[in-house]
Amino acid sequence: MAPFDLSSARAVVDKPAPTPVPWPRALYDRCVSTHLFDLTGRTALVTGSSQGIGLTLARGLAEAGATVVLNGRAAQRLVEPLESLRMAGHRAHAVPFDVTRPEEVELAVTRIEAEIGTLDILVNNAGIQIRSPLETMTIEDWRALIDTDLTAVFVVGRAVGTRMVARGRGKIINICSMQSELGRPTIGPYTAAKGGVKMLTRAMCAEWAPRGVQVNGLGPGYFATEMTQRLRDDPEFDAWLRRRTPAGRWGDPDELIGSAVFLASAASDYVNGHILYVDGGMLAVV
Repeated sequence: MAPFDLSSARAVVDKPAPTPVPWPRALYDRCVSTHLFDLTGRTALVTGSSQGIGLTLARGLAEAGATVVLNGRAAQRLVEPLESLRMAGHRAHAVPFDVTRPEEVELAVTRIEAEIGTLDILVNNAGIQIRSPLETMTIEDWRALIDTDLTAVFVVGRAVGTRMVARGRGKIINICSMQSELGRPTIGPYTAAKGGVKMLTRAMCAEWAPRGVQVNGLGPGYFATEMTQRLRDDPEFDAWLRRRTPAGRWGDPDELIGSAVFLASAASDYVNGHILYVDGGMLAVV
């Protein structure tokens, strides 16, 4: 048998590789010249960010390049987290105000935009939890939770969203919950509030998406935070949670950062009115 003649094969190998057919030119140029998840030059307000998920999300946005504004009712509780962000080299500020008081909110947002920068990103995170059976829940506790966990999303969202609409751009992330979809005993007002936040997110989308603002929800499952410490210390609940969650564990707050950066960045420019649940799969199973 005659030996193989490799000359033609070598000629093919030696040929220059064909120029790849690019994606649609606008998308190709954008991906090559910029990073879709880069938040450099953006300013983000994260409400309820003195600790827990709020502080974690603020740090995550800062790590992606954003200037972050921490918020809480008590100025003294913002000192340590602000210092920690700045020591890490991030651009961070703290503006204390009560998210349930419309006049305070409006003054604070005006101050932020005048002294720090135009708000490109809002994370409506502030929230409280009050546990009690419905039959013994006081009307004062009900109103306090609804005001903080639901009405404040409207109040802060309106103050910031009005300005975003006027500029024709902006990202709003409303922190929902698995309780936006599921009920549990002793947290009736929280479930009602988080269900309301889900639908308010969709209402904001319906009104503001046509004017260039993306409004989405981020729905954490059960995460290891200060708010869930009591549940984590309860062996029966801890065991139930691990059995009920396909991932078999509590979430680490850092595992919310990627989703928040996605929803705050150009990567999500055509995502609107969506609730992104980060729950270890709990909502996927019965």
